[in-house]
Amino acid sequence: MPILNAFYAQSGGVTSVINASACGVIETARKHPDRIGKLYAGRNGIIGALTEELIDTGAESAEAIAALRTTPSGAFGSCRYKLKSLEKNRREYERLIEVFKAHGIGYFFYNGGGDSADTCFKVSQLSQSLGYPLQAIHVPKTIDNDLPLTDCCPGFGSVAKYVAVSTLEASFDVRSMAATSTKVFVLEVMGRHAGWIAAAGGLAADQGIPVVVLFPEIEFDKPRFLARVDELVKQHGYCSVVVSEGCHYPDGAFLAEQGTRDAFGHAQLGGAAPVVAQMIKDAHGHKFHWAVADYLQRAARHIASATDVKQAYELGQRAVELALEGRNAVMPTIERTSDVPYAYTLGSAPLESVANVEKPMPRDFISDDGYGITEKCRRYLLPLIEGEDYPAYRDGLPVYVTLQNVAVAKKLPAFELA
Repeated sequence: MPILNAFYAQSGGVTSVINASACGVIETARKHPDRIGKLYAGRNGIIGALTEELIDTGAESAEAIAALRTTPSGAFGSCRYKLKSLEKNRREYERLIEVFKAHGIGYFFYNGGGDSADTCFKVSQLSQSLGYPLQAIHVPKTIDNDLPLTDCCPGFGSVAKYVAVSTLEASFDVRSMAATSTKVFVLEVMGRHAGWIAAAGGLAADQGIPVVVLFPEIEFDKPRFLARVDELVKQHGYCSVVVSEGCHYPDGAFLAEQGTRDAFGHAQLGGAAPVVAQMIKDAHGHKFHWAVADYLQRAARHIASATDVKQAYELGQRAVELALEGRNAVMPTIERTSDVPYAYTLGSAPLESVANVEKPMPRDFISDDGYGITEKCRRYLLPLIEGEDYPAYRDGLPVYVTLQNVAVAKKLPAFELA
């Protein structure tokens, strides 16, 4: 078998464990020098391939690569840059193939969510049509946990742990102050169309916390919601609310919509928490505090789930193994075999069935009243937030690695992004 080079890139919003997947890819590739020569990383994701901004991961020591497993965010830089369809923007896809040819790249590992799966699939299709041998493997990643055909997605377990812990701790704070001060705390979490992250806040109820969860899957009913909050405040003296950024009215309008779009064409969200908090204040006069978890929830490596870290690494590792097995246009998956004790195996799914498909929360994961989680959801969530995998600490702060990111010499003319 010929020795081919490989290309790895990180895409979309980064997570606290995406570097663990990178670690899995790189360490596994290094174990197969008879099949994989150099492994390049894209500087700032797929943009690095288009502009030929390649990073030589071989310049990094084994210790530095191993440290990626406990370092949050994207070590090589990520991007929100979606390639259009082959018909509308063939030049960018052809440019990718040109760069891969110039650098002897025969393996393409793209670490991201649904849009990244789509890009990976399209690149595999074009390489076949052009007769260029390239194996494109998608490495799953998304805190939204909405990729199909896999039990869960790397990044989600750690965000779920952060949200569950934050909801619990903030609720203890509110409970302490409720007699004379704040009676309602509202936490806004990510999740555009799927309420997996918000659901994690419902785990605080396990310790007796009165909590209302607002899911994207349940249309927002303002009068009913306000009545539920007031009922809980009268019963317990306080109440916490976890609202997904994707919570919306029956007409589809987001509570948090800002009227702008991101690079993928999605509505730019942010601001559901103050909207919800103010409507509670206006209706019932309850004093409130609100917070938006935002980057904190996905960057919190200090409280990452051990399950999540392990799975992120294993899926990066499995991606390389699938490529070496001759597979193409696939994504490694997690297949749960048991809730208690938690057990799973690794499988794979074709990218044509993954790209641009979102997996919402099942209705039977959401309580009948639409404001909490069921026992079935609880059984699903708990193993994913299980365990702690703390980074090393020095002087009270976690020790994270910053790679050298040595650039590879360019071989092609400059390329302007569309």
